[in-house]
Amino acid sequence: MVDVTVPLTSPELRRRAVDAAAGRAPFDVLLRNGKIADVATGELRDADVGLVGPLIASTHPTGQRNDALKIFDLAGAVIAPGLIDSHMHIESSMVTPRVYAQTVVPQGTTTICWDPHEIGNVSGLAGVRWAIEATKGLPLRILVEAPSCVPSAPGLERSGAAFDATAMTEMLSWPEVIGVAEVMDMRGVINGSPRMSSIVSAGLSSKKFVCGHARNLKGQDLQAFMAAGIESDHELTSKADILEKLRSGMTLELRVSHENILPEAVAAFQELGCVPQTVTLCTDDVFPDDLARRGGMVHHLRCLVSLGMRPLDVLRCATLNAAMRLERRDLGLVAAGRRADLVIFDNLSDFTPLEVFTSGVHAASHGTLLADLPAELSGLPLKTVKHSLVTAEDFQVPVPDASKARIRTVRTPRTTQWGERDVAVKDGHITLPPDTALMAVFNRYGENSAPGLGVLEGWGDWSATIGTTILHDSHNLAVFGRNPEDMALVANTLIASGGGMAVARNGQIVAHVPLPVCGLLSPEKLDVVSQQFAAVRDAAAAATTWDGPTAMIKLVTGASLACNPGPHVTDLGITDGMTGEIITNMVMETI
Repeated sequence: MVDVTVPLTSPELRRRAVDAAAGRAPFDVLLRNGKIADVATGELRDADVGLVGPLIASTHPTGQRNDALKIFDLAGAVIAPGLIDSHMHIESSMVTPRVYAQTVVPQGTTTICWDPHEIGNVSGLAGVRWAIEATKGLPLRILVEAPSCVPSAPGLERSGAAFDATAMTEMLSWPEVIGVAEVMDMRGVINGSPRMSSIVSAGLSSKKFVCGHARNLKGQDLQAFMAAGIESDHELTSKADILEKLRSGMTLELRVSHENILPEAVAAFQELGCVPQTVTLCTDDVFPDDLARRGGMVHHLRCLVSLGMRPLDVLRCATLNAAMRLERRDLGLVAAGRRADLVIFDNLSDFTPLEVFTSGVHAASHGTLLADLPAELSGLPLKTVKHSLVTAEDFQVPVPDASKARIRTVRTPRTTQWGERDVAVKDGHITLPPDTALMAVFNRYGENSAPGLGVLEGWGDWSATIGTTILHDSHNLAVFGRNPEDMALVANTLIASGGGMAVARNGQIVAHVPLPVCGLLSPEKLDVVSQQFAAVRDAAAAATTWDGPTAMIKLVTGASLACNPGPHVTDLGITDGMTGEIITNMVMETI
């Protein structure tokens, strides 16, 4: 197995590397006839690279040396630093860390910064500890961040745990934890809530990173958020947003999971005349079929180059900029004395990975992992959906003794707005207008309480029912639809499978991906999970006539993101992340 944590400080290792670089000893590995992608100078230049153990010992003119235990003739291929994913959630790919590493290392990703926020919300400190242990022995360097917002909107939702400053201090004391993960409770930070102030303070006291989630923050609010000590953001929304945050000194984690923002980012860099050192790249959330079909970070590189960015600028963001942000002087550059995390690309347009080295070990070749993997960690966190079976009655909004009612609604997905609607009442329950659907959110952590209910507008016309326990960020059980019987069927299917996603139509489950690990992950291989999820994704896309830029599957998983501005349905009712308002009864008046 590859030890990606092996230190580079050994005098014996350094002596061997010096001797090899000086020509007094052979290299362990010689990469010959390649082109170095020099992300420091912006050059693509002919060179050979010699490795000794986990170290790069030498970069030198082509053909100067031929003494090595193993020689790779690269025939003009490009030698680049291993890709660094500066912010991501393995949970979004619905597989365990072991399977994730098996997938992304052959794609050229050698380091990731993982916020196990979703696992933390479900399984608390024990879940985060499991996540850390599950990273050990893998050929992928997984730098873990301590989830800061469990739940992400306290008081507006309930999750499986609640982290305070004491929990944060404990996690930051673990040597595997590099800092505080994205601080999502923007309102709490700006308003100086004691909970968030103490959590951020714990991060600052630890002298580790404090990462942010600054969606739609600008002006005084952005400055206040940063003044608290929060350094980064990946919730970018426009060219203007990107420019303001760069000019404010934030580190940006430009994400590929929202490809619609990438042209805005390229336009911002063109206006500046440069790509700032404070720009890194991340995947954030990548679904399993996308990870298998397109890739993670490598897809990000292709997207940005296709939009007109210089390939070496793109690579710099994904390597040296990220390494500098992480204060990892051993990573991010093909240079003597650095760690031998390297990816060999065929070229800098389609970025097909040919060979991958992690800490000097030949870890992958032509899309296949060569490095040995440890067995799957035992003690998977299972049986986390703790709710009794539901009935169709749970999906009815009662309005006694009336023929009509005026209700509050949640208008438009993602950038939600409050709305109002007059509805008919039949048999003591509201009748949903044909262009609306009901969203029901059940607390799945043992409360067995009635669900939070909200009527959605602007999602198109519904013809099927969708359910999920992937529901950012508390990951309660949500069901979307119009038919109470089908909604109960979907909910009970997910309760029985320990979580996952499912779609029903006309009394039948038409697609289902079981996710029994925390209700978020599958222990199966990626190809199995990808096929199951792709069926759910397709069925969800066909569930309504929605034709907007964001896929339906993303809309449903983010529909309860209560920390964001605007109304969102949670297990407590309809809430607003910026005002703190909670509406437990959508009925405003009856007629």
